[in-house]
Amino acid sequence: MRVLVTGGVRSGKSRHAESLLLPPHLPLHAPVTYLATGPRSDDADWTARVARHRDRRPASWSTVETTDAAAALTGATGPVLLDCLGTWLTAQLDELGAWEAPESRWGPRLDDRIATLDSAWHASPHVVAVTNEVGWGVVPEHRSGRVFADRLGLLNQRLAASADRVLLVVAGQVLTVKDVDGSVEGGA
Repeated sequence: MRVLVTGGVRSGKSRHAESLLLPPHLPLHAPVTYLATGPRSDDADWTARVARHRDRRPASWSTVETTDAAAALTGATGPVLLDCLGTWLTAQLDELGAWEAPESRWGPRLDDRIATLDSAWHASPHVVAVTNEVGWGVVPEHRSGRVFADRLGLLNQRLAASADRVLLVVAGQVLTVKDVDGSVEGGA
């Protein structure tokens, strides 16, 4: 089962994704790997945010902090919560020096990393991935914002295409966009 949970900042998407790996969906105390792809930071606000997320997860869950999400997915032996694709993409763009460089310098390497992540996503028997929905606002003024929004939108589309379920969280409310039988709300 591959589930993609998307939504805006503070929409409740991470909390909902966590709930999909708790009873009644999984047995109490099931060993879940929480795959944290965010950057390590000396930012006090970020550290507090990470602590709040960690405090609400069961003690039976292990945490893996890495930007190599594909390797972590491949190495996992049970259910995985990948939180989040936006921070994973940011780390990749940072590492590739993509924010101001021409896409010809970093695009093919990013495409390879996305393909590797997609392969690991396909091979994972039980993964819930959290991502950000960034395409509802204005086109960002700065190149870095456009690069991020464009690439995250494409990544989201790619993983959603092979997801068993796609859920959109808005104001803490969950909308099913795609369900396990492949149907899409609205009859499309």
